[in-house]
Amino acid sequence: MTLLFFWLFLGFMAIGLPIAFALILAPGISLLVENPARISLLIRRLYNGVDSFPLMAVPFFILAGEVMNVGGITTSLVNFSKALIGHFRGGLAQVNILSSILFAGLSGSAVADTSALGSMLIPAMEKNGYSRKFSAAVTAASSVIGPIIPPSGLMILYAFVMNVSVGGLFAAGMVPGLLVGFSLMGITWYLAKIRDYPVANRRATMRERGVALKEAIWPLLTPIILLGGILSGVFTPTEAAAVAAGYALLVSLFVIRTLKPKDLPRVFAETAISSGVILFLVGAAVAFSSVVSLSGAPQALTKTILAVSDNPLMVLFLINILLFIVGMFLDAGPAILILGPILAPVVTGMGVDPLHFAIVMCVNVTVGLATPPMGLVLFVAAGLSKESVESITIEILPFLIVEITVIFLITFVPAISLTVPRLLGFIT
Repeated sequence: MTLLFFWLFLGFMAIGLPIAFALILAPGISLLVENPARISLLIRRLYNGVDSFPLMAVPFFILAGEVMNVGGITTSLVNFSKALIGHFRGGLAQVNILSSILFAGLSGSAVADTSALGSMLIPAMEKNGYSRKFSAAVTAASSVIGPIIPPSGLMILYAFVMNVSVGGLFAAGMVPGLLVGFSLMGITWYLAKIRDYPVANRRATMRERGVALKEAIWPLLTPIILLGGILSGVFTPTEAAAVAAGYALLVSLFVIRTLKPKDLPRVFAETAISSGVILFLVGAAVAFSSVVSLSGAPQALTKTILAVSDNPLMVLFLINILLFIVGMFLDAGPAILILGPILAPVVTGMGVDPLHFAIVMCVNVTVGLATPPMGLVLFVAAGLSKESVESITIEILPFLIVEITVIFLITFVPAISLTVPRLLGFIT
């Protein structure tokens, strides 16, 4: 089988065809031209790609994020972050990052993070003396923490495609996610110092911090309940997603009462639309990957990489460069679904732990969400701030340098991602 599907795919992408349709049409046309009898394979794989119990977690996590967003739970997280670190220089920028870390344990979505926190914090930062482009850059850069710290919809996709443990992958993402967050706080502290950014507010008293914690305690319990249930075996990751959605509804409707019954139709409609888009994309990507396998492209790529070097560290370095370039043009989900089945067998065949490579890939393509020219969260932040993507790109460069440094640190120090899964028994 030739690589006609690949060139067709690039052509469709170049003319702006939505990626889900490009993933179906490119291999479909290729099979019709070269081997019409196999077109039924593409259709079966499209259906089978969506017909999966683990993937049911995706719409449930999206529902949980929508409920928390519309219910205003993010406000309590921001207030809690202000009470903790708002008194530092550049405090509101630091609050932005800490809120992203806390919000990551609720939604697992970079776009949800950018939308929820950006709509609140970008105007607040501007009033506090920050430029809009810097405020947007901080929001976009910190939002990539969302899919790294569990629970993570992106990791569920990777686990589904590559048949690795979702619980193990969640455990492996804890330390890298916090490392990205604290590294961003470090560069923000440095920029605040040299640019003389303002203090957000006075140091909160212990009583004020206690009040802020009381208001935020219900959403903060979400990741503890989910991870505790998954890691202890009380429920599966898919069941955990349903628990998250149910918990978010109970808390928002009956405990803190920030969500009204009249808001539910809009919440369910947004969830259905987002879920439909993602699941169709998953099915299309699975169908595309089946044609990639038939073409022999993974074997050819393996030979090409091994011809350059058979050193696992050098191979990981080259793959990181490839993923960074791909992330500049391709969304994280499609990048995982398309490249995961191609790249993972190469590195795991060289002795790299599957969970280690999973984290390397997930973090890399997630950072790609904030890289120009096609970074999705850049466009969301630009829309919220009314700044151009180009101006935000200049401000986000120091944050991207820090995030890329963390990627290579995770790549070459496997213990960062593997220690927690090993302690919890996911690695023997």
